[in-house]
Amino acid sequence: MEQELSRADAVLWDMDGTLVDTEPYWLDAERAIVEAHGGVWTDADAKAVIGSAMTDSARYIREKGAVDLPPEEIVERLLDSVVARVGQEMPWRPGARELLTELRARHVPCALVTMSYERLVAPVLAQLPKGTFDVVVTGDAVERGKPHPEPYLHAAGLLGVDPARCLAIEDSNTGARSAEAAGCLVLVVENHVAVEPGERRVLLDTLVGVTADDLLAIDPADRS
Repeated sequence: MEQELSRADAVLWDMDGTLVDTEPYWLDAERAIVEAHGGVWTDADAKAVIGSAMTDSARYIREKGAVDLPPEEIVERLLDSVVARVGQEMPWRPGARELLTELRARHVPCALVTMSYERLVAPVLAQLPKGTFDVVVTGDAVERGKPHPEPYLHAAGLLGVDPARCLAIEDSNTGARSAEAAGCLVLVVENHVAVEPGERRVLLDTLVGVTADDLLAIDPADRS
């Protein structure tokens, strides 16, 4: 029997850095394309684009790395590299799949809200049970990416739930701002970048050992 939720009505998951630790793959791809054009790509540059819409990241790479390519081509080259790496090894984040599996067993609606494009999301979903996510929102399916609220508003709308009754799981300031602007409470699990505290943010060190009951005990209404 489906559980009647009294608190968070849905859980909205970020992907890169939250569900899978693909950020090192992105860093390698960014550095390779910049260095191939004679530029220098620093860790600070890489951190500056974490969580952002891919076209925004590409514009940053074009400007900071002096990459004389259209942003759309930069995006495709980055995707080529990261998709290939994911095909070799899927770097799951600790505790993420276990928590996701338990949420699904409890019939908690879940959405994937990522700025990665569908062709990178597809191999990730292929390694999860069919129907793990009720809704998938990718970066190439929205007009305005994170930190704009559109991705999370779109996901909540597709689920038919109030975003203020949703819990988002994020690992970056950019993603957290997007979810907050949509009205969600945000569970932040830091990974490659430090995330600032906020009134609608709950920070945890890891998802290891976190249960569905732990998540459902976080009441969005208490943070409004």
